[in-house]
Amino acid sequence: MTLKPSQILNLLKEKRADFATFDQTTLQALEKYRKALAVASQSTEAVLLEQLSEFVANDRGAEPLEPLGDHPNWLMPSGLAWQSREESHQWVRDCLTGVATFAVDGSQIYPSKDFSIPVALVQIGWFENLHQPGGQYDKDIAVDVMTPADLKANTSGDPVDRRVNMRRFEMETERLVQYMEDRAGCGDCLAFLDGSLVVTFAEAFDEKTKQHYIDCVVRLLQASEKYRVPLVGYIDTSYARDLTLMLQRLSPGLPDAPAIHDASLVRSMQWGDRTPLFRCRRPGILRQYPGAIASRIGFTYLKAHDGFPVRLELPTWIHEAGLLENVLDWVRGEIIIGSGYPYVIETADETAVLKMDDRQMFYRLLQEWAEEENLHLRLSRKMVSKARRR
Repeated sequence: MTLKPSQILNLLKEKRADFATFDQTTLQALEKYRKALAVASQSTEAVLLEQLSEFVANDRGAEPLEPLGDHPNWLMPSGLAWQSREESHQWVRDCLTGVATFAVDGSQIYPSKDFSIPVALVQIGWFENLHQPGGQYDKDIAVDVMTPADLKANTSGDPVDRRVNMRRFEMETERLVQYMEDRAGCGDCLAFLDGSLVVTFAEAFDEKTKQHYIDCVVRLLQASEKYRVPLVGYIDTSYARDLTLMLQRLSPGLPDAPAIHDASLVRSMQWGDRTPLFRCRRPGILRQYPGAIASRIGFTYLKAHDGFPVRLELPTWIHEAGLLENVLDWVRGEIIIGSGYPYVIETADETAVLKMDDRQMFYRLLQEWAEEENLHLRLSRKMVSKARRR
């Protein structure tokens, strides 16, 4: 049965006070943090670093990497404004012509209890836009079938979805590493990871799973620096609290406010504006990144659309090599082409996605192959019923 709107609305009315209290408490705390940000933005990076020095490095939240200069509220105007969409697209052509941008995304078919044998499919898709007048691009997919041995499953009922996700992430990052190796030394290339270079989400997993995600990202960071191909982790909706934690360290009287995230602090921007670049000093998982890698991830917030600013994470060598402004303009160009979201990531997603027809084809191929190989693959009555109805 479908949801009953009347029941939901009645429940929301009954619990309105809970929402109002949460909203009011958050707004009061947010105002205090914004005042602290305004004060901190009047200090130089040297002064802030001195104040932060009394805290352990990976317990500071963030450290400024760029000269902060005269940027109230850490707002760095882009100076980009156009009278028409055609003017903005002309800027994109001037900025991106001859620059290759690349992204990877993935999709999967999880093991189904409707099959007696545990099996999964992982597909990644990639897109490289060469931004040439002729419109040259490269778009393709790669797939992997995960067997019971890959899934470490004894029955189709074992909880193995996590291993499928791990394999997908591994394939995505391996393809990015391969791209950077193929493009080694390219001065006009940009690779996108659709997600964070700081894999905090993995903290909820067991040590072996957590290490898997760390290893994948570390290989990615090392490849970017080794092959000198810029890499950007693009997070459209970020709940990171690195600047928030840094402000707590700088202003001890601030209340602990888990609902306040960085993007809400710096949201008062015009399109294309950004914050200065900061070094990520987040407590937690970065402590498990090897050696100096933990201190070589920078981030900035960029206004890309009507919502909160997006978070961009990148290896700090890009800043050290004097490439930051070029890279950020390339990101802005991709956002314009994609009308608020990088076109290259969007296209990689469309390339990778597995639709219902793909799933049905996989199930059919799996069944036919199993019959040819005399494997005892049994389908549930539910699956047989669905197949007949469709």
